[in-house]
Amino acid sequence: MHHEQKPNAFTIPVRIYYEDTDAGGVVYYANYLKYFERCRTEWLRSVGQDQSELLRDAGVGFMVRSVDVDYLKPARLDDELVIGLEVEKLGRAQITFRQHARRANPEAKDGWDELVTGVVHIACVNLTQMKATAIPPLLRNKLEALQ
Repeated sequence: MHHEQKPNAFTIPVRIYYEDTDAGGVVYYANYLKYFERCRTEWLRSVGQDQSELLRDAGVGFMVRSVDVDYLKPARLDDELVIGLEVEKLGRAQITFRQHARRANPEAKDGWDELVTGVVHIACVNLTQMKATAIPPLLRNKLEALQ
């Protein structure tokens, strides 16, 4: 079975390597934040926005303001995960994402084990002043089209 993908949702695959695991043989908890970040970056790229372009042309970047993560089940060496996001809220200068790490499980009710879930608040920042700033209009239009 497959999760129905909404227009404001996006996923990437992530394979777990030895370097991702801790002494207990499970994925080190902080690595999920890296996977979530990769997913947001690829999502931006998929809507036609390169972060390096934003930096160069508008002098803005995205910074994490807060993260709230629930670790439900561990991932292990060689697992293939699906890392996903949904845009929950689009503000003037902020974006709130719901994110997850899932592993396929044919025995589960919907075909997936939910491993980690999180809510990530991202702020759009003017990088010279290090102050919150409005999301550039071109990007905002692309994002609003996905809602």
